[in-house]
Amino acid sequence: MSSKVSSLPELLSKVGGFPREKKVVLAHGCFDICHPGHIRHLTYAKAKADILVASVTADRHITKGTYRPHVPENIRAESLAALEVVDYVIITDEPDGLGIINSLKPDYYAKGFEYSDHPNQMTSQEVSAVESYGGEMIFTPGDVVYSSTKLLNTHLPKLQIEKLISLMKQFNITFDNMRSAIAEFRKFRVHVVGDAIVDTYTRTNLIGANAKTPTFSVLYNGHEDYIGGAAIVALHLKAAGADVTLSTVLGRDKMGEFVGEELRKAQIKGKGVFDKNRPTTHKNVVIAEDSRLLKIDVVDNAVISTQALSELCEAISGTETDCVICSDFRHGIFNKMTIPLFVGAFPNDVYRVADSQVASRWGNICEFHGFDLIIPNEKEARFALADQDSNVGNLATALRNRSAAKDIILKLGSRGVFFLQDERPYSVDSFAEVVKDAVGAGDSFLAYATLTMLATKSLPMACIIGSMAAAIECGIDGNMPIELGSVLGKINEVERMI
Repeated sequence: MSSKVSSLPELLSKVGGFPREKKVVLAHGCFDICHPGHIRHLTYAKAKADILVASVTADRHITKGTYRPHVPENIRAESLAALEVVDYVIITDEPDGLGIINSLKPDYYAKGFEYSDHPNQMTSQEVSAVESYGGEMIFTPGDVVYSSTKLLNTHLPKLQIEKLISLMKQFNITFDNMRSAIAEFRKFRVHVVGDAIVDTYTRTNLIGANAKTPTFSVLYNGHEDYIGGAAIVALHLKAAGADVTLSTVLGRDKMGEFVGEELRKAQIKGKGVFDKNRPTTHKNVVIAEDSRLLKIDVVDNAVISTQALSELCEAISGTETDCVICSDFRHGIFNKMTIPLFVGAFPNDVYRVADSQVASRWGNICEFHGFDLIIPNEKEARFALADQDSNVGNLATALRNRSAAKDIILKLGSRGVFFLQDERPYSVDSFAEVVKDAVGAGDSFLAYATLTMLATKSLPMACIIGSMAAAIECGIDGNMPIELGSVLGKINEVERMI
């Protein structure tokens, strides 16, 4: 199959220029999934010429559908190359078929039957291009017409492992590389700045409802308190082996004492700025069996005091570190006024990362301007750009340009993560097999992806290892730090699957 996939110079050397002795027919498309309609289209086209060339639109030029293409360009090309009827495959770095038509000058250009009676503007341009040098259009029979979009909307094929293999091959990543990377984590010093949160899970059983008012009645079974927010990011980093410092703001209350004690147990250094006028951020979710009935927040979202701001800036400037992570939950520490002050206090030459985990609040990831890496979720990215409509590829490109970030990773929830490398879009599907509790998955991803970038400077590897840590977190009921050994076990597990 690989011998069929060619670059443009290779293809031209094999088939020659127009006019040529052996006739060439070109079929161009996305081919996001190769379905029976495509097979009939390609078979008919091959019957009209000696050589069939299938050209595939590169990932970054596919704009139909928010998360398209579902199948990466390399796998789409290999799928077409596996067909006996196809002689050569080329991935075209053009938004349409005009580029390959003008370069290859095929004797015939094949389009689907649906374009014959009602050609759109692009088809008209393609017809003009083909006829300009003496080529001929072919419209394949329309007795069977399938839509890739309709099929993908009905059922998404599971290609997690195939996409991973393709990504690792493209960037020369091995599982030994991953194991070597995580062995380096203990060398790094990381300073986390952000809102510490206590997450409480109150467990209940539903008894019934009040007959006179719409009130649920539940039986209290107990509760668990978990470290959350920027504090759990620090715990993840520590569990991964890093030397960690946390700077945050706490209230002089029971929850503040709980956070401090947990950080001391984990041997995390830090500057806990205490503010007697604000509570420690506390989020209590009431759970009945497996359903979340209600969330009760104790929080002050007002901007932190001038004194607290000054103490945080002193902590940032006075801490020697390799990396600063701004873990933003918009509960008073970060806003458009304080962020430039924090950034101005960063030590020279540190690796700068910003993460957006805003749930009930909203923030603007672009305020972390010029960072080395930003990791917002899709909702945060769309808010920052006021863009509800673009596909994730264009969204990520626009966000990187607006934020001036060197690298960007978009978190897509159950769809995994999306990133840009050398202006091209790539994705890593979620590794989560059983999701017990997705809360905290973004925090674990942030910690492990950041350490991988420090160790390897490989964005693809950071997305893979970060996604593995997030998958482990999803399988745990409650927000718990992910140990390095668990991630190593996940790496070994995925290697066995492949």
